[in-house]
Amino acid sequence: MSSSGIHGPTMALALLGSAVTILSTSLGALPALAARGITPRAKDVLMGFSGGIMLAATAFSLVIPALELSEQRYTSRFMPALLVGSSMLVGGLFLHLCNRFIPHEHFEKGPEGGKGGAHLRRIWLFVLAIALHNFPEGLAVGTGVGSQSMKIALPILVGIGLQDIPEGFVVALALMGVAYTRAQALRVAVYTGLVEGVAALIGFFATSLSIGVLPWALAFAGGSMLYVVSDEMIPESHRQEYAREATGGLMVGFVLMMFLDVSLS
Repeated sequence: MSSSGIHGPTMALALLGSAVTILSTSLGALPALAARGITPRAKDVLMGFSGGIMLAATAFSLVIPALELSEQRYTSRFMPALLVGSSMLVGGLFLHLCNRFIPHEHFEKGPEGGKGGAHLRRIWLFVLAIALHNFPEGLAVGTGVGSQSMKIALPILVGIGLQDIPEGFVVALALMGVAYTRAQALRVAVYTGLVEGVAALIGFFATSLSIGVLPWALAFAGGSMLYVVSDEMIPESHRQEYAREATGGLMVGFVLMMFLDVSLS
């Protein structure tokens, strides 16, 4: 990969990756508009499934490639582990600070973040919460595409696209469950998909500028996704009495993403 320019086919793939992340969430929201509701059991299973895909993508599609790329530069195995691990922690810290200072509201946990949320409509607090959740996913897609390696990019693109669909479905139903209209629910899905698409472009341009950035960008995206899975998805899916079903969904999602990573790379 060269820092001198961005080739046309690669840029087209970046735009495709951005479009997939935007459309997947919106596509998932569409069936929710016709649905009367979803049982808590099904919601937790779908949430666990999405978390499993993200967890496997973190391990197989982001962290392992980051380690392999960094090992090409060092004779010691200590430095790649240290640098990739540090980048993961920075990614997690970034999401922690965003959650702490950006006002947002979760469906289950309620309002969080800075005090500025008092001046925002509640629907925008939901948008910000979902955007914070989706940003690492878009970053992972863009970083994978920016590697200019289909071995890295394709499993991430397919896996994140798949997990965005049930996620968009659950989000749209949850919004309608707190008295928002179908049009508002669809609009929120589109807005949060746009955030993910912008994050994909950010990840793409960051890694396309220099090959030296790629391992750390992959690890940063992996740490950010790991934070989301641990801080939000697993706790949210285990709040009610369907923790075992949610765990089953997580394992199925994890195995599916592992299969995609092996078969597509």
